[in-house]
Amino acid sequence: MMVIEIFGKVLRELREANNISQEKLAEYCDLDRTYISLLERGLRQPTITTIFKVSKALNISPSDFVLKVELRIKELSI
Repeated sequence: MMVIEIFGKVLRELREANNISQEKLAEYCDLDRTYISLLERGLRQPTITTIFKVSKALNISPSDFVLKVELRIKELSI
């Protein structure tokens, strides 16, 4: 599994844990809903700016968001 796919899975989990729809998350981040969908499906790679925007909207620090992705990658590598 590639990093962008894992990022997408973590993004979806965090969004759902916060009970936020893709539409609302997109609105909070000033992004298009289809872009959020593409991120969650691992079809687009986020910029650092996007990581900061979605992290803020999901009430998590960007570093904690990236750490969650990193830990998931390590889990899958074992």
